[in-house]
Amino acid sequence: MTVATNVLTTNRLTLRLWRVEDAPAALEVYGHAEVTRWLSPEMDQVPDEAAMRLLLQQWIAESARLPAPAGRWAIERNADGRLIGGAVLLPLPPGQEDLEIGWQLRPDAWGNGYATEATHALAAWAFGHDVYEVFAVVRPGNTRAASTVRNNGMHWVGETRKYFDLDLQVFRLRVADLDAAAPASAGPPGRD
Repeated sequence: MTVATNVLTTNRLTLRLWRVEDAPAALEVYGHAEVTRWLSPEMDQVPDEAAMRLLLQQWIAESARLPAPAGRWAIERNADGRLIGGAVLLPLPPGQEDLEIGWQLRPDAWGNGYATEATHALAAWAFGHDVYEVFAVVRPGNTRAASTVRNNGMHWVGETRKYFDLDLQVFRLRVADLDAAAPASAGPPGRD
């Protein structure tokens, strides 16, 4: 993985800061019910391109205020430059003490190992900034996400209502866990 000013590059993906002109491609992710049904209650399905532009403006401003390594990234596929999703490292409510790692991909990009690869890149970025653990919170029933976090070496912590006042499964990743789960040049198909 290479890093240049918050741009994370793997063999197949580039995680870069969002731009307002990403709105049409971002809407193909965040306007899709199969994606947004698993997100926090703070994130609804985006209804149209104008709403997506507004949300991207908010995300860009939020990322500019957050100290590294926190932020929001667009995920581009290197082979064709297509925006296929988004990824986050964000402080979790209510106490902003725990750092959440997450991703969202357009459904036609599922099953190619991209979420595993993006998660690994974000975790490595976080651990390079004196972060010692990151957490993924997964809604019960989201077996795809639970499989992806396990593929990255994350360990089951338990269930809680601490975050977002929802029943959520919590997984934790520490530096040694990431090293043990380091993906090959590309994740195998069908893993996320």
